[in-house]
Amino acid sequence: MAGKQDSPTAAVVVDPDGVVSGWSEAGRLLLGWTAEDTVGRPVADLLADPPPAGFPGSYGTGPDPTGFVRLRHRDGFTVDAVVAAHPLSGSDGRATGHVVTVQRWGRRPVIADRAFEQCPFALGVYDPELRFLWVNASACRVMAHSEEQVLGEKYRELFPELDDMAYTDQLSEVARSGVPARLITVFRPLGSNYANAWATSMWPVRDAEGTVRAVANWGFDMSAEYWARQRLLILNEASGGIGRTLDVIGTAGELARTPVPGFADLVTVDLFDEVLRGEEPPSSPARIPGDTLTLTRAARHSAKEDTGRPPGHPVPVSHAPDSVAARCMATGKSMVQLATEPGQGGEWAFGPGLAADPAHWPPGNPLIDETITMEGLTGRITVPLRARGALLGVVAFSRSDRPEAFTADDLILAEELTAKAAVAIDNARRYSRERTTALTLQRSLLPQRLPSQEALEVASRYLPAGTGAEVGGDWFDVIPLSGARVALVVGDVVGHGLHASASMGRLRTAVRTLADVDLPPDELLTHMDDLVIHLASDLQPESHFQPSGETGATCLYTVYDPVSRRCTLASAGHPLPLIISPDGTRTPVPAHPGPPLGIGGLPFEATELELPEGSLLALYTDGLVGGRERGADEGVSDLLRVLNRAATSLEALCDTAMETVLPGHRTDDAALLLARTHALDPHHVADWDVEPDTAQVPHARKFAVDQVESWGLEEAAFVTELVVSELVTNAIRYGEPPIRLRLIRDTSLICEVSDASDTAPHLRRARAFDEGGRGLLLVAQLTQGWGTRHSTTGKTIWCAQTLQESEPR
Repeated sequence: MAGKQDSPTAAVVVDPDGVVSGWSEAGRLLLGWTAEDTVGRPVADLLADPPPAGFPGSYGTGPDPTGFVRLRHRDGFTVDAVVAAHPLSGSDGRATGHVVTVQRWGRRPVIADRAFEQCPFALGVYDPELRFLWVNASACRVMAHSEEQVLGEKYRELFPELDDMAYTDQLSEVARSGVPARLITVFRPLGSNYANAWATSMWPVRDAEGTVRAVANWGFDMSAEYWARQRLLILNEASGGIGRTLDVIGTAGELARTPVPGFADLVTVDLFDEVLRGEEPPSSPARIPGDTLTLTRAARHSAKEDTGRPPGHPVPVSHAPDSVAARCMATGKSMVQLATEPGQGGEWAFGPGLAADPAHWPPGNPLIDETITMEGLTGRITVPLRARGALLGVVAFSRSDRPEAFTADDLILAEELTAKAAVAIDNARRYSRERTTALTLQRSLLPQRLPSQEALEVASRYLPAGTGAEVGGDWFDVIPLSGARVALVVGDVVGHGLHASASMGRLRTAVRTLADVDLPPDELLTHMDDLVIHLASDLQPESHFQPSGETGATCLYTVYDPVSRRCTLASAGHPLPLIISPDGTRTPVPAHPGPPLGIGGLPFEATELELPEGSLLALYTDGLVGGRERGADEGVSDLLRVLNRAATSLEALCDTAMETVLPGHRTDDAALLLARTHALDPHHVADWDVEPDTAQVPHARKFAVDQVESWGLEEAAFVTELVVSELVTNAIRYGEPPIRLRLIRDTSLICEVSDASDTAPHLRRARAFDEGGRGLLLVAQLTQGWGTRHSTTGKTIWCAQTLQESEPR
């Protein structure tokens, strides 16, 4: 046997009678028989099995017969071999015998050579210096060179443009290290305008001693699979990159940026103006043919530019009636424009597959349009932007810097990208419409301007949640009360959106109504708690298939009296106000917030503080001080630092607070209400204890007239005298002592009569012959407002007269 040597190919000469007449040394190495053993013996004696058809001595015709046989080795075992018989002829043309070649089975037979040569994969063998030793026909087609042109040539010298590619570097590394490798390379074959993706395996070829003598490789064109995967990657990127914000312009920009540069060199997104405004898109696309369409270019992104058009800078664009964009929008079908016929300048597509089949294109595509070359384009795909049956606009994907033309698979990808973006843009449009509606509703329910009063200097700010978050239910209010007092209110409804805005409007109206009744803060919150519970029961669905909105709210209600400089407050789950004294120190609020509104069954506590004149109160919602980046305590500390700064006005202080304290990423509404306390001049308040005797009524009238005239309000003296007479008389007749008369000069002239009775008077219409019942009607007719205020010690009947601006203070 040959031992470690390569198994040889034996040659045997057989005469026409089938007798061995010549034996090679390779025959001895292969079968162990020497020439002395075999010459002169029938060749059939070497066979362990019957000879195959065509074997010398048993067949006749057929050039170069080839077969598989089992031969007897001299040592008694059999050897499977492949034999090939070649006829011999003399000078006269007569047959003189055969030359039979014998090769051990397991070595490469002739048919294997043909298999490798005809393999559709590109096969090649190179020496360690990357000289071509052997290539098959497929490799020659890829290289656009014949076998004769490449054999013996160095790869890098023959193809210098590939010298710096990973392919040749990897071949050299395999030759050096002897370690097999696999590689995927993307390159453009010579003479082709299309980039191909190739999968290649490389391995070292060693001799019997294990020395690397060559490098072999095989490769196949996996362009169809590779580009399909690239399209899936673009779609995957689109899934995470398009629709991240609920903003129409922002989503259009995401659509324009995602396919560049992997799929297209330029993308434009044109939308109807109605879509940008959050309105319903045009409902009659049939009107489009024949009309010049004016849309807005919401986004544009090019591979030649570092960034696309900045958000917020849309520009109008017009599409002629016969333009491709107008036809796409009219028919609802995509169109592909190519500058040249497919197949010119290269293969039809990247490689074998559906994309290479013209029948794979939808009807009417592609459209050969050489005019796009004037725009510097090689191809363009125009896709109508549709979502939920509505036409939103049109998208154009263009190529200019690459020779590859669009394929049918590219059209499918463009339509997939557009479909994903269309749903996201429509969602953003719907969100924009709902957000605008909620903002409009909320702003209409919030005070448009704060009421004029002398007890407090007030300023406020409200900012809805940032784009991408729904509008919340924050609200604030300033409510003038009787006796020159003022109520400050701030609250926050649970949830977001239209439901929260509507609930906020209900609660604000309820607070104003209860404030008009002059309820103390704790009682007012108790009534509000009941109201929210009732609202929650009204929102319960009739069946479990109907969604219900969230219920619940927080509220802080504060009442400031400029006469006593006392502040009374109660909280239902809302942060307590920050109070800064005139000297800049923080005044602690010894109160405990009660449960949020809607819990029920738990009490609310009122806390009363006496404040120095010039104290600053800050009422706020948690959207101002909270956030993802910080805790509420940190936000409160930031707000305190701002409030301690010197400011020219509360308006400027509000602006500074909103700019400084607001979190960077706002997910909730933020409201801030600042109030600086004033104290009423003691000379503008006069009171008198009235004895429970009707004889004191004239004295009370005189006291009131003298006081009004001393304030320079002679024009109000007559009405004041009548009002005091009626109220004091009613208190003496129907009330309980002690009885007290108080006059307050503020923006209006206020008259108050207090007694210890809880019985409240009511307006009624007196009959013609009734002796009483006209007093309160008279008061109501002569003054601009009147009412009853209850306290722990009884009640107070009050009325107010508006003062003329010309009257001196």
